[in-house]
Amino acid sequence: MNNSDSSSCDDSSSEEFDPSDSVSFQHRRKVHLRATALRAAIINSANFSSIATDEHGVIQIFNVGAERMLGYDAAEVIDKITPADISDPLEVVERAKALSVELGTQILPGFEALVFKASRGIEDIYELTYIRKDGSRFPAVVSVTALRDPNEAIIGYLLIGTDNTARKQVEDERMKLDQRLRDQQFYTRSLIEANIDAIMTTDLQGIITDVNRQMEALTGCTRDELIGAPFKGFFTDPERAQASIKLVLAEGKVNNYELTARNWDGNETVVSYNAATFFDRERRLLGVFAAARDVTVSKQLDQVLQERNVDLQIAKAVAEKANLSKSEFLSSMSHELRSPLNAILGFAQLLESESPPPTPSQLESIGRILQAGWHLLNLINEILDLAKIESGKFSLSPEPVSLAEVFLECREMVEGLARKRSIQLEFPRFEGRCFVHADRTRLKQILLNLLSNAIKYNRDEGVVEVSFSKTETDEIRIEVRDTGEGLPREKIEQLFQPFNRLGQEASGEEGTGIGLVVAKQLVEMMGGRIGVQSDVGTGSVFWFELMTGTEPKYARSLEEQEHLDPVPDPLVPQAAVRTLLYVEDNPANLSLVEQLVARRPELRLVTAVTGNLGIELARIHRPELILMDINLPDISGIEALRILRQDPSTSHIPIVAISANAMPHDIARGLKAGFFLYLTKPIKIAEFNSTLDAALEFVGKGTSTAIPVQVPV
Repeated sequence: MNNSDSSSCDDSSSEEFDPSDSVSFQHRRKVHLRATALRAAIINSANFSSIATDEHGVIQIFNVGAERMLGYDAAEVIDKITPADISDPLEVVERAKALSVELGTQILPGFEALVFKASRGIEDIYELTYIRKDGSRFPAVVSVTALRDPNEAIIGYLLIGTDNTARKQVEDERMKLDQRLRDQQFYTRSLIEANIDAIMTTDLQGIITDVNRQMEALTGCTRDELIGAPFKGFFTDPERAQASIKLVLAEGKVNNYELTARNWDGNETVVSYNAATFFDRERRLLGVFAAARDVTVSKQLDQVLQERNVDLQIAKAVAEKANLSKSEFLSSMSHELRSPLNAILGFAQLLESESPPPTPSQLESIGRILQAGWHLLNLINEILDLAKIESGKFSLSPEPVSLAEVFLECREMVEGLARKRSIQLEFPRFEGRCFVHADRTRLKQILLNLLSNAIKYNRDEGVVEVSFSKTETDEIRIEVRDTGEGLPREKIEQLFQPFNRLGQEASGEEGTGIGLVVAKQLVEMMGGRIGVQSDVGTGSVFWFELMTGTEPKYARSLEEQEHLDPVPDPLVPQAAVRTLLYVEDNPANLSLVEQLVARRPELRLVTAVTGNLGIELARIHRPELILMDINLPDISGIEALRILRQDPSTSHIPIVAISANAMPHDIARGLKAGFFLYLTKPIKIAEFNSTLDAALEFVGKGTSTAIPVQVPV
């Protein structure tokens, strides 16, 4: 019993241990642990949504990633909904339709559409839009796997999803970029095709790589025929065409390079070829971009234009020659008419002053002769002025001119004419000095013309009113108002036309129809403008505007100038009296020099107001020194100088220029012409006296030839 018991005990305790069973257990245990860890990693992954369902699609596992992406807690979905409930229903419907067509079987929309392929053992990865708990949406890429038991029966499904938002954004941006690139290419192509020039690109060897429709039209070839062909093959001079490509590659561009293109039919077209090199983003030289413009018509027009220009130049030369001939003829005729006219007027005046006096009938005849003679002289003067202006030989001597002095002188000259018709003259009173920048002689000529017209075409016992005012642009406006019949608009438009007297030829009033034309030219030459306002039955106002002049320095009293520029002692107090001739048409300048010379007892002054008179006085008096203005009413001071130099009786006399032309080139021109010295206005007393001293000292040395010397200005 005990044995058996003992035996029994021995049998049970003596059972042997199998080591292989322990290894198998450990292996299974490790596999189980790895699987558990993997499952935990999947469930706890925040980067992927892992959703596991049962075979009916009801969610059984909803990992951390799914919670993060979809906004649901696991407890809110497990055993409650299917993945179809968190997917875009329209996409689910569309997927069901697409799978039904693809697999040839009816698939219902819902969870079945999401897992149908996986249930058939087909790998299935698709894009789907998930709907979050808050209703927002995001694109996801979903991978579906069927879960099976050891007998291959489906026990559920695993749906692993990733947020596809970033990739979709990248794809959208790429699609937009691709679209913009296509748009840019289309835009660029449209620009090229819309260009009126034939455009092409070539590679570095001159092989055409692209063209537009204009190039096709120019060559008569299609785009396919042109691309890959040598550029030079489409021109009459292939070598010149190829040379243009080389020139562009060498210099970077070429402009207006003429070539003649020949199309498929043999027609030729002259083109202006412009080209430049082009590069890629890495600044690698790719080839030449060229544009050729059809200039055939332009060349023809240029040829016609050149021919027309030649014709115009010939016509201009003929016109200028005719104008010059006319001017020369008028000048010559004016000179020739003056000689007999001087005799007529001179002898008529002698007859008028004869003793015993002429009879009344003789006086009347003499008066008619004088009246006609003076009118003819006025006509000659106006024609000569007009000829000089038109030929460009008319010169002015602009300087500050006292308006009060000019008004006074003109009034004295027209008062007799006004009295004959009982016309009242009204001139303004001057409260202070007023100067305009003008040529004094020509200013008087303009004003006298307007005054004489205002008197001649006024009514008897009418009024002529002269006024002046300052404009907004700081110019002086001078007006001459009459109370005549006035002018209608059509006659105003005909004013300032040569020889047009506006129908006054039969009025009995003398006139030439030139005075207003000359006045207008003179005003404009002095930088001003002239015009008229008129009302029929009321009268007319003729006006002109000139620049305001600055009061000249020589307008000061001699006492003031002496204080500024002390007068030195006379050069030779006890010397014999010497004669000084001053040729000047400006009364103010004459008056100043007269007062200055009066203070030098060794000098005697002789004056002349014209160049010709100055020449005659120089021949008569043989002065030791001559002072000469440049701009004189008849001939210029330079012309007078030339005449005096050619006359042996006056060639030795030093001649000093005194002029308002004070620019350096004016002084250089005067000294080159042969003036001994050149003084500029306004006159400075000290400089004036030192100039006289230098000139008289030169004369005292007995030198026979004057040497030009410039006085600093």
